[in-house]
Amino acid sequence: MTRTPVFPTATPPQPEKRPIFDTHHGMTRTDDYAWLRAVNWQEMFRDPSLLDGEIRAHLEAENAYQAALMADTARLQKQLFAEMKGRIKEDDSSVPMKDGPYAYGSSFKLGGQQPRYFRTSRDGGDKQILLDGDAEAEGKPYFRLGGVDHSDDHRKLLWAFDDKGSEFYTLRVRDLAGGNDLADRVPDTGGGGVWDAGNDGFFYTRLDPNHRPSKVLFHALGDGPENDRLIYEETDPGFFMDVGGTRSNEWIMIGINDHETSEYRIMIANDPFVEPKLVAARETGLQYDLEEGGDVFFILTNADGAKDFKIMTAPADDPVRANWQELVPHEAGRLILSVIGFKDHMVRLERKEGLPRIVVRDRTSGEEHLISFDEEAFSLGLSGSYEYDTEIMRFSYSSMTTPAQVFDYSMRTRERVLLKTQEVPSGHDPEHYVTRRLMAPAADGELVPISLLHHRDTPLDGSAPCLLYGYGSYGIAVPAAFNTNLFSLVDRGFVYAIAHVRGGKDKGYGWYDDGKRANKMNTFTDFVAAAHHLVAERYTQHDRIVAQGGSAGGMLMGAVANMAPQCFGGIVAEVPFVDVLTTMLDASLPLTPPEWPEWGNPIPSAEDYRTIAAYSPYDNVAALDYPPILALAGLTDPRVTYWEPAKWVARLRDRKTGGNPVLFKINMDSGHAGASGRFSRLEEIAFTYAFALKVTGKAEPAA
Repeated sequence: MTRTPVFPTATPPQPEKRPIFDTHHGMTRTDDYAWLRAVNWQEMFRDPSLLDGEIRAHLEAENAYQAALMADTARLQKQLFAEMKGRIKEDDSSVPMKDGPYAYGSSFKLGGQQPRYFRTSRDGGDKQILLDGDAEAEGKPYFRLGGVDHSDDHRKLLWAFDDKGSEFYTLRVRDLAGGNDLADRVPDTGGGGVWDAGNDGFFYTRLDPNHRPSKVLFHALGDGPENDRLIYEETDPGFFMDVGGTRSNEWIMIGINDHETSEYRIMIANDPFVEPKLVAARETGLQYDLEEGGDVFFILTNADGAKDFKIMTAPADDPVRANWQELVPHEAGRLILSVIGFKDHMVRLERKEGLPRIVVRDRTSGEEHLISFDEEAFSLGLSGSYEYDTEIMRFSYSSMTTPAQVFDYSMRTRERVLLKTQEVPSGHDPEHYVTRRLMAPAADGELVPISLLHHRDTPLDGSAPCLLYGYGSYGIAVPAAFNTNLFSLVDRGFVYAIAHVRGGKDKGYGWYDDGKRANKMNTFTDFVAAAHHLVAERYTQHDRIVAQGGSAGGMLMGAVANMAPQCFGGIVAEVPFVDVLTTMLDASLPLTPPEWPEWGNPIPSAEDYRTIAAYSPYDNVAALDYPPILALAGLTDPRVTYWEPAKWVARLRDRKTGGNPVLFKINMDSGHAGASGRFSRLEEIAFTYAFALKVTGKAEPAA
């Protein structure tokens, strides 16, 4: 494939090579760019000003280079931003959710970047602003709110914020009568907490210096954090941990898990001094989740070979595994995703034949019914309720053509009440667009689902440009949901496609198993198969496909760039996990031990080492004619550290053939999630869309 240059000529940064060598299992690697990892990275995440000057200069040079190459899209970026902003209702508000005498919700003000949290009386009325994110963010280059939780007596608000992008959240407590924060200030938390039954303290997770939630503590209001009581400490660095409560406010639940094993410990919410009780000890491969059910817990589990999960019950006062009783049996191919319990009903969200559905069960009779929808591809979400003793359940629905809708649903009468339809101020007519679901044949005969969106007038003769998105890790399924930003591409003739590759749970838990560890290569070959199928079906051509993915999806981008660069006209890799082998060999990094069940542990296992080495993007960069590549990162990202894409970009430039550029845009004031404000985030999206338009020849000329 002959590529036509669309970028101006400029000399890219090329950091000095300072080779280091490491040997594992008799295999030696050379890393020329390891020095780009800051020696003091832990301290730098908390205070970015501590970044080594030489590294900072290189990153700033990368930003200057990409800015020069994208300078001719400045007008286009502004136009894209204006379009996307015009599709957002600036003063949008959620539908308040009832809880006792009040109803709680969130909203934005005109021009506001951050959400505001409010409440009204239960049946409506004037809004009381409880927390104004814009006011809290004032003067800060980065600000993101974490969890926000009102106390059961409705007198206080527990809220969290991160002002570095490093995801070390600080917890504060607001007095809702006076509107002021109490003296309590708890740093280095996971971003949320849960009130005890007396509303005089809260439970939370504290992060260790390696950004791992290693402790659950109880903070009594008025005490300093140094006096917080240790409830539970997790000594295995391979496990995540969180703490939550139940809507009835009866239980505190400590959840401990990695990517294949889980464990719960519970305690009654009215006694912060009681010892947490173990439900079922961790057993490799056993997963389970707890959900309240009054005198029982509902238990969603894969126990006893239930690969696509089943639902059990157990007495709330003694929910040990010996007391689990089957309620909803396992059914192969029907993946149960989540469960919500109510006084008289139980609701589950499940996926069958690649599409989500909601099932409501009467707890007395056992009768079940489905909430049904007609579109070919769509997304569902369970909002649940603040209240346990209610017959009203809330859910959301959207498709790639249908704006999000919020419904209240009577589980008793089956009446569905539409509360809100997402407003698109600049206008949206679903009839102008088509959403479809294709099945791409993979090399081994599996069929890979593809969700498609395009304008009804787009010619399907192979000439359309295409943005092909993929993820494919951790069992995460990418929903075919409404996204107003996409119409800036679709209205310019793009086909937008989601490749539901193996590594997600789009076709059941087996779809996940077939895309992890020893089977990881399926994720990448599935994505390439999706690209081939779109070309075969005359939706596009290979040199008009821009591949896009972020985080683990960014690793997918790096892998397919090495495997099949000829299949793509451009690649966008956002916060890309591209130095997989080096990261999995470094147990000191925040997420490495918990990630071993997903990728394998190459430290003790030569087999895992070889498996990862075979696809790790950084290790497989070669003398290939790569398409134009855009990598994006955040300086204080604790999940995918900035030096992974920095090293990858440097190696790509050093080894590639051809004249296509590799661009690296790093946000020096953010972490994994990118810019924190809603409009700042749109500016980043406008930049990536401008890149996609540029490499496919759809960008407008500069003024």
